[in-house]
Amino acid sequence: MTRANAGFRRIPTHPSVVVPEDDVIFRLAQLLLLLESLRRNEISGATLERLSYYDFLVANPLLVLTNEDDPDRLRLLMVGFDSRALMYASPSQRFTSRRERLQHDLSHLVAYGLATPQVDQGVLYSITQEGRSLADRFTAIYSRAYYSSADILVKRLSKLSDKRLRENAQDWISVSARLGQNEIVDALYGVDLLGVLDDSATPEHYAVSEPAELRESDEPGGKR
Repeated sequence: MTRANAGFRRIPTHPSVVVPEDDVIFRLAQLLLLLESLRRNEISGATLERLSYYDFLVANPLLVLTNEDDPDRLRLLMVGFDSRALMYASPSQRFTSRRERLQHDLSHLVAYGLATPQVDQGVLYSITQEGRSLADRFTAIYSRAYYSSADILVKRLSKLSDKRLRENAQDWISVSARLGQNEIVDALYGVDLLGVLDDSATPEHYAVSEPAELRESDEPGGKR
């Protein structure tokens, strides 16, 4: 180690983090499971707009199920969904990105013969027999958890009109309505991404506080 580098701790290198929803195969599998869930709930198909909301909210169901005493929320917690997951930190941005990819992903399923569009007061997308056969072959634990979420969310969301679904979704995906700044910090606490965090640190060490230059004395005569 050179003198210039003395005193600096070497930071270990780690593989780059792969976000599942950035993987096209993962997204296609999710979308196929969603279309199969629509069929299981006797829904003949869904428009691109409704699918965009179903697709995102089924994958992030705790944005909708916020009541701690809701048995459906407890059921999804039991199968592995967690509101503290970092994916809940920026739902609005992630929804926009995911919706932009949806048409592309649907076109792939249609091209592979796994989904089909039909005209009925608009273009509705549904799963084909080939798609059902493939969906039945998915055995991952996540696929079963996803089905649990889809069964709950699809039943709830399908009862809403397009207008009401659109309005409610805007509330659900608003980060300000779900996570405060310190809640995000609490979620990050304990995730040692680089292996350099102090083991003795507590969440309070990382709490977001008001900048010192903005704080004034609370004593009489002080500005606040």
